[in-house]
Parts: sequence; structure tokens; C-alpha cells
Amino acid sequence: MRKPRTALLLTALSLGLAVRAQVPDTASFGGPDGIDIFEELTPDENPEHARLEISRAAKALGILCDVGDSLAMIPGYDLYCHWNTETIFDREHARAVHDTLCLDLSVTGDDFMMPCPGHLTSPFGPRRGRMHYGLDLKLQTGDPVISAFPGVVRISKYNKSYGHVVVVRHHNGLETLYAHLSKRLVEPGHIVEAGDTLGKGGNTGRSYGSHLHFEVRFLDQPIDPSLIVDVENGTLKAKTFDIHKGTFATMAAAKAQLGARKYHVVRSGDTLSAIARKYRTSVSAICRINGISQRSVLRLGQRVRYN
Repeated sequence: MRKPRTALLLTALSLGLAVRAQVPDTASFGGPDGIDIFEELTPDENPEHARLEISRAAKALGILCDVGDSLAMIPGYDLYCHWNTETIFDREHARAVHDTLCLDLSVTGDDFMMPCPGHLTSPFGPRRGRMHYGLDLKLQTGDPVISAFPGVVRISKYNKSYGHVVVVRHHNGLETLYAHLSKRLVEPGHIVEAGDTLGKGGNTGRSYGSHLHFEVRFLDQPIDPSLIVDVENGTLKAKTFDIHKGTFATMAAAKAQLGARKYHVVRSGDTLSAIARKYRTSVSAICRINGISQRSVLRLGQRVRYN
């Protein structure tokens, strides 16, 4: 396992303060000199990548970095224009993708690892009348959960739905989420590599049994992780991934399908036959679409689909 990375002082950055790592007997650079060096070393292609490499090298050596240099270490800052360490996802204001974007997923063989080795227990998509925005992977409480890609931790907190949850933003703009952990081992600002431990698996939040809920998002919009990852083999399906309107089409169709479904909320005295008569359907049809038997006992408040 790789050694844990030093935390970035991203909170300080948000206040416009410089990041200053103190190491004895080292030189420092910053301000105009640092910018001149950056421009000299990056005259043409991929300046953002070069800026990241320079910043990382400077940090490793204990050299001072000014605010501009350090902001370059925040993955996807030019896409998101913020670094929010409290809000997990802004679902209401998620931006649409109009043009096709080709994201690099892997450059070397160390750029991806499965968050945990467990098998798939629940896929992405509609589930029990609601959207399930990730994959559920089997694990035991206490099993290590690792980062899928290199990046920087944006969220590490407790949430009533996700339980102990960690969100990592990656350099291509993707974000991955790891939920229902029993323990978190990273904080916002920690630099992680693929395979670095983020926490321990568990059953916290709105969860039934120990498992990892794993999400992939881009600009706060959920993407089916199985489009990117071959879960069975624990590998990437390709080294790049194209994001366009069609990427989110399956989710839009699933939401539309959910919207067309109609449910009856069980009240005192309700029976399957009474529900079937009310909605002009049959008991057998209700049982089939709900996956229950005619002998099933209805619970107060239970949602029973009737179309």
C-alpha cells in the first residue's frame, strides 16, 4: 500500500492564503519568479499537467507555492470553479454537458484499482421505486476501501443517508463517492493515489447490511460506474471515456420510467384484493410487478406498485 499523502491546506486557499510548507535548509520560490519558471517550462502542450507536476514537485521539496500555483493542484478547478468541502453534490444546479468530452482514465497501469474486491449486489438504476445512483459492492465491516483513481479528497464527513462518506475529485473532472463506511481515514485536502486507503467498509447511514455504495459523477451528474468499470474483472473498460448527452440518457429514461409508475400507500385495513379492485387490476398482476406472493402480509406505509 502506498504511503499516505500530505494534506493540502485548501481551506486556507479558499481564503486567499498561500500554502507554505516549512522544511529546513531549502530554497523557495513564488510570485513572479515562480510564474516565470512555470511559463519557461511549459511553452506549448498540456500546461495544466505541467503546472500540477511542478506544484507537486515543489511541495515534495518543501518549496513555497503561491495561491495561483496551489489552485492548480485542485483537480478540475477550471470545470467546477469551486472547492466545496461540505456539500456532497449540487443536484439541483448540476450543469449539462453539451459537447463531447474525452476524459483520460488511465496513463499507466497504476491509475485505477477497484475500491473493494466484493461482487456486485445492486446495480445502477431504478430500485424499489427510486433511483439508485451507484453500484453496491459486497464487503465485510472493517475491510479497507481504497481510492479508484488518483485525486484529492473533497468530502469526508457523516451524512444521514450515506453514513460515513468520502468523495474524491480526480484530475479529469470525475468525482467518485464511497459510502456507508464504518470509519474514515482521510480528510478534505488529502492527496491520494489509486489504491490508497480511504476508510473501512461498514453499514452506516441508510444501509442494510455491510456493503460499499460506489458512485461516479461528472459536474454533479451521476454516471453508471459500469460504463467505465468492468466490475467482474476489476478493470477499466477503456483508457478513455467519452462524456456527452447520451451518457446521461439511460438515467433520464430510468427517471421517466419511474415517473410513470404509480403506487398505493398501504393504510389500515388494506388488502391486495381491495387494492386490485380500486385500481382495476388483478391481485396476480400486483404480485408480479412487486415481486410478492398473494400470501404476503402488507405493512402500514408500504408502497405497492399497481401499474
